[in-house]
Amino acid sequence: MPSRRQLLHILSDGELHSGVLLGTHLGVSRMAVWKHIRALREGGIPIDVVKGRGYRLPGAVELLDADAIRSALSPGSRGHLAAIETVLDVDSTNNRLCQAARAGAASGTVCIAEAQHAGRGRHDRRWVSPFAANLYLSLLWRSLSGVVGLGGLSLVTGIAVVRSLASFGVTAAGLKWPNDILVDGAKLAGILVDVTGESTGPCAVIIGVGVNVAMPATGAAAIDQRWTDLCTLTGQAHCSRNLLAASVLDHVLAAIQEFEHYGMDPFMDEWHRLDLVNGRQVDLQLPDEVIPGLARGIDAAGALLVDTASGRRRFTSGEVSLRVAT
Repeated sequence: MPSRRQLLHILSDGELHSGVLLGTHLGVSRMAVWKHIRALREGGIPIDVVKGRGYRLPGAVELLDADAIRSALSPGSRGHLAAIETVLDVDSTNNRLCQAARAGAASGTVCIAEAQHAGRGRHDRRWVSPFAANLYLSLLWRSLSGVVGLGGLSLVTGIAVVRSLASFGVTAAGLKWPNDILVDGAKLAGILVDVTGESTGPCAVIIGVGVNVAMPATGAAAIDQRWTDLCTLTGQAHCSRNLLAASVLDHVLAAIQEFEHYGMDPFMDEWHRLDLVNGRQVDLQLPDEVIPGLARGIDAAGALLVDTASGRRRFTSGEVSLRVAT
């Protein structure tokens, strides 16, 4: 285990640790400990330095553990996963798996990060990703369906994540087309699907899931919309990100396989129950215009149906942003 990860494991109890004792644990000098601490702090990890006494994290944290995640998975899910990689920091877990896919990584490869310094949502919007606070997970899935056959995948993934959240006691979550999971109008989670490959042949699908678990106030200050997190909704001081990662993977993997065999059909009724937009006035923001209308659910390909001044139109997730009219 690299020294910096070992160092964080020691500090994860939230207690104060002297440089001497840390050096002893790691088998390095106090100066080497300081260099590691400095590098971690420069990377955005909030380690307190108490002069003359040592170092500590602001509070106890549960670090990501690939073995713990794998052991919590259902046997069926374990059989579909190639590898689970946990990283301290990355620009974006989706970006990392896009690169891995181009290098030949196997279907079922997972990347989960403690922090992202360039986390992104749709249309390259920023996804705030503070250290050890939330879940930043991406899954590589290789499909023969072709890009054109995967139009409803982000919707299906959203349903799978809602199912996972229900197992943690969050039963009031709904879906805002195409990729937001909200509770009482506040964003709890989001989906980002990147697809590369042939339009009707083999392709690599990167499914990114971000869930707010215990958003710190310092991170929340950078969010430009209403939000909530798992700990707030459940009233718990701690929600295990490792168990949440396993639950999300269990539900997403099962949903992907059902989607690949049967398309959107098995999910339509559940989507309609969870749909927070159907029957509401919306504004569809296209690159060169804004189209107002009344949302009328989705079609069998996952496209949004909207009654506009020029009649009923369908919109795919790649071309528009959706805003519910106030």
